[in-house]
Amino acid sequence: MTYLKLIWVYLRVGVMNELQYRVNFFLQLFQSGLALGTGLVGLALVFSHTSELSGWSRPELLAVMGVHILMGGVIQTIIQPNMQRLMGDVQAGTLDYALTKPADSQFIVSIREVRIWQVVDIIMGFVVLTVAVVQLKSTLGIWQVLGFLTALLLGVLMIYSFWLILTTGAFWVVRMENVIELFQGVYQAGRWPVEIYPGWLRNGLTFLVPVAFAVTVPAEALTNRLAPATLLAAAVLTLGLLLLARWVWRTGLRNYSGASA
Repeated sequence: MTYLKLIWVYLRVGVMNELQYRVNFFLQLFQSGLALGTGLVGLALVFSHTSELSGWSRPELLAVMGVHILMGGVIQTIIQPNMQRLMGDVQAGTLDYALTKPADSQFIVSIREVRIWQVVDIIMGFVVLTVAVVQLKSTLGIWQVLGFLTALLLGVLMIYSFWLILTTGAFWVVRMENVIELFQGVYQAGRWPVEIYPGWLRNGLTFLVPVAFAVTVPAEALTNRLAPATLLAAAVLTLGLLLLARWVWRTGLRNYSGASA
C-alpha cells in the first residue's frame, strides 16, 4: 500500500508540474500527428509496390506501427524521464535525496517523473491498433487479447530494465547522454517487423536491444502469429533482465559518491 501511495503522490506532482505548461499539450499533439502521418506515408509507399512485406499484410504492419507508437508513448511518459533524471542526479551528486527516502531506492528513481502530455502517443497507438484490428476483419478471442496484454507488459518491463542497465553506467562513466540518442535511433527500427531485417540485425534487435519483444511480439499476438514458445521466451528474458538490472543497480550504488560522501 505504501508503494501505491508513493506512485499516487509522484503522479499528482507530475500532473501539476505539466499543467503549468498546457501549450505543451498542443505541441505534443502536433508532433505525434506529424510522426503518425510520416509513418502512414511510408507504409503507403511500401504497399504501392508490393502486397505484403516478408509475409506481413498492410493491416498487420499497421498493428506493428500501433504497438510501436504505444510503446514509445510509455517510454516517453515514464521510463525515459526517470532515467534522464537519474543520470543527472548521479552526475551532480544529488541522488542522495532519493537514497535517503524510506523506500526502495530503485523504485523511487523509477517513478519520480511523469510526462503526462506524452500520453497522447499512448492514446494514438491504441487508435491505430483499433483501426488495424478492424481492417484485419478477424474476431479477437480472449486468448489473443490476454496474449497481447501479457506481451505488452513484458515488453515494457524489458525496455525499463534495458534503460536502467544503461543509465546505471553513469556510476562509472561521466558522459552518458549519447545513450538516449542511441536508443531512440535503434528503437525506430521497431516500426517494422524484425523479420524484414538481416539475421545479424534481427538478433541484435531481439537479444541486445529487446525491440522485437517489445513491439513485434505484441503485434504477433493480435495477428494470430504468436507462438506460446515465443511468449514463454519473452517471460524468461524479462525475468533475466529484471534480475540483471537489479544487480547492476546495487553494484552501481556501491560505487556512488554523493554530496554527503
